[in-house]
Amino acid sequence: MKTTYLKPVLDLEATGTKIKTLMKQRGITPRQLQILLDFPYVQTIYNWYQGKNMPTIDNLVVLAQVLGVTMDDIVVTRMVEMEIDVVEGVEVLSA
Repeated sequence: MKTTYLKPVLDLEATGTKIKTLMKQRGITPRQLQILLDFPYVQTIYNWYQGKNMPTIDNLVVLAQVLGVTMDDIVVTRMVEMEIDVVEGVEVLSA
């Protein structure tokens, strides 16, 4: 027997695009954000833009405050369907 679930996963590229858009709307440059977050390199912000990685939770808190939005407004998720097979009392996940 199979049971299907929807699982939210982070969409790194869409989140990066959202960060870039919100920064542009607020007139905040990557260099200004680098200074606010005390990063040694501005490349960290560009990596967010490109979806290479995401801000950590502590950086999301600051970013949300600076951009005047909630963390939920920044992070973009998408749903992935997952099936769980129950075979002789053992659950097996498949994506």
